Amino acid sequence: MILRRLLAVLIGLLALAGSAAADELRPGYLELTQQDQTHWRLIWKAPVLGGLATRSRPALPSFCSLGPAQSRLDGSNVVSLIPVTCSRPLDGARVGIAGMESSLTDALVRIAPLGRPVQAERLTPEHPTVKVAAVPDRWLVAKTYLALGVEHILTGYDHLLFVISLVLLLGRLWVVVRAATAFTIAHSLTLAGTTLGVIGLAQAPVEALIALSIVFLAVEIVKQEEGAPRLSERIPWLVAFGFGLIHGFGFAGALREIGLPESDVPMALLTFNVGVELGQLAIIAAVLTLIALLRRFAPATLRPATLVASYAIGTTASFWFIQRLLG
Repeated sequence: MILRRLLAVLIGLLALAGSAAADELRPGYLELTQQDQTHWRLIWKAPVLGGLATRSRPALPSFCSLGPAQSRLDGSNVVSLIPVTCSRPLDGARVGIAGMESSLTDALVRIAPLGRPVQAERLTPEHPTVKVAAVPDRWLVAKTYLALGVEHILTGYDHLLFVISLVLLLGRLWVVVRAATAFTIAHSLTLAGTTLGVIGLAQAPVEALIALSIVFLAVEIVKQEEGAPRLSERIPWLVAFGFGLIHGFGFAGALREIGLPESDVPMALLTFNVGVELGQLAIIAAVLTLIALLRRFAPATLRPATLVASYAIGTTASFWFIQRLLG
């Protein structure tokens, strides 16, 4: 009974992951930066996928007028630079995105008044506008990017499957903790280096290598034999560190897609990374708990269930690898 339920869950996850892109977090980005008492600069980045580019537009109070837009296509986003003139301060007014109700994605809004703290919040189809605060919360950027980091690891299916595979392969708490720590250190290095412009790799080969790293772990799990540890079991921290460097480039690509507030890059980078780690810890805890339950109540099903999961994960990752290799 337990094995059948686990199989049903795994099949559902495989169908979900196989039909989705690996990194689904592609929100819009609306930035208002004050130039002087009446003039603002508006940047509106709308992803083509999800409906924002075709169905939505910036929503400003009636006392603000928009000038001519300069638009360009940047990857999968339409980016518009628009001058804005407001006859009075924005304090107490509502700013956001009109038409979000029919879109499939969220958006970030960043409001930077002259000489005052930045206000950064998340917009959703249910709450498409925010009230401009007279005294913005200095921690809004931190809270917003922390939540985005957690969401990215939980909905970035390739990173999610990698962490699950790592836990299934190692299976023991402290071995997993050491490997996960090495993975964390590695992807933090490349995430920070890429975001700050120190290093960089083309995103297409990075995404293909990320898929290949998952295939590697899935194969290692299938070929496990008691008393004959494989390379990934003998030096798991080194394997995790190497793949962590590659996954860090993937995290950086997602963060570029999300958009970084120009004057708050260190805070956004730090809290996004912390959010990724919190999400990663939640995944590790959930999988280790499932393994412990199977060992206690249905030990005979542990290996078959692990193999089913490994084949499902490996098949999905192989599909991603071929898809990304062919472009």
